[in-house]
Amino acid sequence: MNMKNIIKTAIVAASLLTMGTTEAAPGMDPDNPTCPLTPNWSTNTTMELTPKVIDGTKVLFAEGAVDAGLPDRLRKMLADNPDIAEIWLRSPGGVARAGNEAGRVIREADALIITRIPQGWTCFSACNFVFMGGRARIVEPGAHFMVHMFTMTNDRNAINYSIEMGTDSTVGLIGEVEQQSALLATEDNDFLIRMGVSRKLLSEVMYRTNAVKTDEGDRSTRRCLTDEEALRYNVANVGG
Repeated sequence: MNMKNIIKTAIVAASLLTMGTTEAAPGMDPDNPTCPLTPNWSTNTTMELTPKVIDGTKVLFAEGAVDAGLPDRLRKMLADNPDIAEIWLRSPGGVARAGNEAGRVIREADALIITRIPQGWTCFSACNFVFMGGRARIVEPGAHFMVHMFTMTNDRNAINYSIEMGTDSTVGLIGEVEQQSALLATEDNDFLIRMGVSRKLLSEVMYRTNAVKTDEGDRSTRRCLTDEEALRYNVANVGG
């Protein structure tokens, strides 16, 4: 094979490789190709806390949506079960501030509690912050730490409705959303510092992923960290 054919073959191979990286693998979400199409994050409308003993270790299963009452339930559960050594999480997210508070509850407990996302499970949105409360954190290979941009609303219908109601209504709603989003961003930043997680997770990942799909350009609204990213941002500080 002459040099011209070698170069041509290399270009074709590189093109095929590039094409492959833009398409979702089987079982993955075409709009969010780093994440599973059907995440295993529980359908519980409020997070259920279930202590179990596995191989002699007391584990708390935390499954379902992060609701406003979670921090108080979690605080009581840990007080009543001081021998809980690990918390295993799967959740579609929920109330952002409740996630932050629940993470602080874990961190303030009088125990070295490990938080874990087991293989095949997904921890999304507010669940991220519950997970980061662990002093030791494990994202197992095949588990999904799934993030999106944190906003007070991901529903454009509210803004569209306010536009129909008039300028004053729209300005008021957008101003409130912007103010609350800025406050939440500050709280998230402070939380990451306290938990020992890199703030680059916010600037490089969370705040670069769209909160709602757009008609043009990148339609991704979710992002699942790779194993390398989880360790680089110190989301996981123990190997899976």
